[in-house]
Amino acid sequence: MNGHIQNTQPRETRSVSDPTPPASPLVLVRHFRQILLWPLRVMPGQAEGTHISKYWEILETMGEQCPWREVADEFGDPKDFQERHYKEFITFLPYVQRFLYGEGTGREGPAGYGKSPIRVLRRRDIARMRVVLDEQTPPLLFQIAHVDLYFFYDIDIIILVVEFFANDLPLLLAEDVLFKIGRAYPAFWEANGRGAECPYRVEWLSEAGQRLAVSDYDDRDKYLQFTCQHRSPNISAHWEYLLRPLALYHSDREGAIRYRQIEYHRMPLLAYLSFSDPHALTRGDFARLALVTKAGPSDTLPYSTTELTDFEQRYCSDRFWDPINPTLSSRYLCCGHAFVVVGKASEPFFVDPETGLLGQFRHQYFLVNLIAHFQKAALMLFSEWLVVAVSQLDIHDLDSVKVFKREIRRIMGTLLRFTERYWFHEVSNQTQVRDLFRLLTGHLDTDRIYHDVGTSIKDMNEYLDSDSLRRQANTVVRLTVVTTLGLIATVSTGFLGMNIFDEADNPAWLKLLILLMVLVPSTLLVNYAVAHSKVLSDFMEALADKRLTWWDRLQILFRIWRKPPEKAVKP
Repeated sequence: MNGHIQNTQPRETRSVSDPTPPASPLVLVRHFRQILLWPLRVMPGQAEGTHISKYWEILETMGEQCPWREVADEFGDPKDFQERHYKEFITFLPYVQRFLYGEGTGREGPAGYGKSPIRVLRRRDIARMRVVLDEQTPPLLFQIAHVDLYFFYDIDIIILVVEFFANDLPLLLAEDVLFKIGRAYPAFWEANGRGAECPYRVEWLSEAGQRLAVSDYDDRDKYLQFTCQHRSPNISAHWEYLLRPLALYHSDREGAIRYRQIEYHRMPLLAYLSFSDPHALTRGDFARLALVTKAGPSDTLPYSTTELTDFEQRYCSDRFWDPINPTLSSRYLCCGHAFVVVGKASEPFFVDPETGLLGQFRHQYFLVNLIAHFQKAALMLFSEWLVVAVSQLDIHDLDSVKVFKREIRRIMGTLLRFTERYWFHEVSNQTQVRDLFRLLTGHLDTDRIYHDVGTSIKDMNEYLDSDSLRRQANTVVRLTVVTTLGLIATVSTGFLGMNIFDEADNPAWLKLLILLMVLVPSTLLVNYAVAHSKVLSDFMEALADKRLTWWDRLQILFRIWRKPPEKAVKP
C-alpha cells in the first residue's frame, strides 16, 4: 500500500535556486521539505446509483496511456524489509495496521481482513519544480521526491500527495513557499493582473529539465468565466496537468475519472525545517510557521497579541523543546491545515532519514496526517451526499420519494462501512504520536463533524422508517375497515354453512351472471370503504367510546358525505 515508503533515501540535494538567492542575514533553513495533501471528491458516473468501489482499476486498464503506476508495498521480499519499515509498522495500533497494510496470509489460507483498502499510484516523469514567488525573487528549484495518488476502497475520495525538498533556503522564502505553493487557484487578483497569495509561476520539470507544465494564475478571465458558467472554481493548469488523465468535473476535457474540490483551495501540508540553531527563531517566526501566514520580520507577530495569547497551548507540542535547554531542540507545530516539525540540523537523530525524525516525518507523521485529512474529507463527502439527496427530493412525487429513500439507505450503509473500516479515535499508543493525532484531529474538528453527519443520517433514516410505519398503519386501518364490513356479510351468509339461495342446479351461464351481480357491488363497496376508511375508522372508534351518544356517533359517520372545505389559494 504505502507508496510513500519507497525510495526512502533522499536524492542528492542541490541548490534551492538557479541562481542561488542571497542567504538571509538572520536564519537559513538548512533542509526544507514539504508534503502537500490535496483531498478531492471523485464524481461517479451519470447513471443513477453508479458508485465504483475500486476507481484505481480504471487507470490500470489504460496501460501505457496512463502515467500513474501502482506502487508495490514493502511487504514483499523479506530481504528488502528494513528496520525503518518495521519501526513504522509497530508505531500504529493493530486495527490501524490492518487499515494501512492489510493482513498477510496464514498457514490456513487468506486472513479475514485481506488486503489494505488503500491503493497508491505514482507518476515518475516529474523530477523538479521551479517556482517564481514574485517578480523580484529569483526562481527556486525544488527536487520532487514523490507524486502519489491515494485511492480508498468504497469511498469516493482521492488524495494527491506531492513531496518536494531543498537545502539552504532563507527563512523568509520558506515562509513564503509554505504560504503560496499549495494553492489550487488564486484567491483574487492584484491591480496589475497578477494572482494574489499564490506564486507568480510554477513549472513542472522532467529529469532532463524539459518544462512539462506551467501555472496560469494570472489568467483572470479563465477563472471568472469558468466560475460564472459552472458555479464551481477552476484550478491552475499545472495542477490540472499533474492529475491527468483525471479531469475536473465541469471541464470540457475528456477524463477517465472526474473529480471536484471538497475542501478549501489551500491544500493541507506537512513541513520539515532544520536550522543550525532553532532556538534563534522568535515567537513571531514560530507563529508564521504554525499558522502558515505571510512572511514577515522575525520581531513582529502575524496577528495581534490578544489573538496569540494562548499560541503555545493551542498550536505547539513542546515535549522535546525547551528554549533554555539546547539538548531539547525539536518542536512540533500544528493548526490542522498545517503540521510543521522544527529541529536542529546538527542533531543526528533529527536529520536521520531512516530511523530518525526525518524518516518519521516522511512516514509515520505523514500517515497520521493522511488518516486525519482523509477522515475529514470523507465526512464532508457524506455531508454533500445528504445535501444533494434532500435538494432533489420532491415530496409530492412518488418516484422522487423512492429515489430519496434508496439514496439515504445507501449513505447509511456506506457510513457504517466507513466507521468500521476507516474511523479511529486513536491510532497509536506511543505517547508522542497519540498526542499529535489528538492535536491534529482537534483542530480539524473531525469528532464533531462525525457526530453531526452521523446524527443527520440517522435522523433521516429514522424519518423514513417512521414514514414506512405510518403508511403500513394506514394500510392496516383500511384493511380493518374492509374486513369489518365484510365480516357482517360473511357471518350472515356463512352461518351453519348454509347458502341462502340454492343455485347449484342452475346452468353455468346463470351462475356466472349471479357471480358478476355479486362481484360488481362487492367491488364498489370495498372501494368505497377504502376511500372513506379514515372516517369509517373514526366511526368504529366512536362506537367503542361509551361516553359518546348515538347522535355524536352518527355525526362522525355523516362526515363521509360532507364536502371538504376548499383550501385557500395563495396569491
